[in-house]
Amino acid sequence: MTTVGVLRETVPRERRVALTPDGVARLRKQDIEVLVEAGAGEQAWFDDVGYAGAGAEIRGRDEVVAGADVLVGIHPPGDEDALRPGQVIIGLRTDPERLAGKGVTAIGLERLPRTLSRAQAMDALTSQANVAGYKAALVAAEAYGGFFPMLMTAAGTTRPAQVLVLGAGVAGLQAIATARRLGAMVSGFDVRPAARADIESTGAAVLDLGTHAAEGEGANAAALTAEGEGTNATALTAEGAGGYARALTADETRRQNSALAAKIPAFDVVITTAQVPGGRPPLLVPAAALDGMRPGSVVLDIAASPAGGNVEGSLPDTRIVTEGGVTVIGAGNLASTVPGAASTAYGRNVLALLAHLMPDGVLTLDLDDEIQAAVVACHGGQIRGERA
Repeated sequence: MTTVGVLRETVPRERRVALTPDGVARLRKQDIEVLVEAGAGEQAWFDDVGYAGAGAEIRGRDEVVAGADVLVGIHPPGDEDALRPGQVIIGLRTDPERLAGKGVTAIGLERLPRTLSRAQAMDALTSQANVAGYKAALVAAEAYGGFFPMLMTAAGTTRPAQVLVLGAGVAGLQAIATARRLGAMVSGFDVRPAARADIESTGAAVLDLGTHAAEGEGANAAALTAEGEGTNATALTAEGAGGYARALTADETRRQNSALAAKIPAFDVVITTAQVPGGRPPLLVPAAALDGMRPGSVVLDIAASPAGGNVEGSLPDTRIVTEGGVTVIGAGNLASTVPGAASTAYGRNVLALLAHLMPDGVLTLDLDDEIQAAVVACHGGQIRGERA
């Protein structure tokens, strides 16, 4: 039988764990041995006692790395870990350039093809984007100096906060839904026709810029995608035949962003969620839009990264206040701030992938399988193609 190892995450601010005690129990029912690094789940409130009770063996990090055929995590193991050729590394982030040199097989869930219905249970990007969108609304509400809902009290009536969510992918729709549950008046923006319908389905208003400049042959439309953490989608694209995308022209981008900048100052809270895999997120909220917002307004950027974000001046894991009194929050790692729920969801994605890789409890690699062909980033010392 294959032995699965669970490592403690070492990346700063990362509180998630790749497998929960419940997941360990499910693997043990298949007689799969599970090694868990001591303290692996403590940041997500899963203690070693729970893992041991589920049937895992609690070991030191070196012992887990040495004894596991498959190592599961969020981020890849560090250079200090003595990985051996033939080991399988599963994570949400892969580093094939480094791992290929160690002779391991690296599997990245960020490469999973979302178009495959049988892969939906493995879709960690969606599960983590849902968590991020939920937390984005809560963080924005906490930072905002007023109420989200309309309140009628003896002291008078307060109007509800006006919230705008840019992007109606997984994270965006969850942010819209959560802000509405908190009582805010919510508008969403995404110029794809299907996404506008998704916004309306939540009960939110659709922000109409009056700029459908990206419509082209076959009723293609410019798309502001917003899939959250490390997604398969490309931001600011246009829908084409078969679901493929074309890039916006420079003129389409200019007109769309100019119209957005004129609308943004009317809102109390803006949440942005558009990311580009492997590239810089599109700038959606320029400094001029921030300058036009009222003091006390909040702008939260889920896409904030060292490469830049959707909001001019946003920095990852940083909260700043502009000279005009607008709070700008760079929040690129929100799923990790809800570690229990995020780990539970991610663990289920990992279990689904393991079930696909080990149908009989024994690891079986088949690179002709469409799922494995997509998610395997390196194998046998060779780096494989880009994600689907």
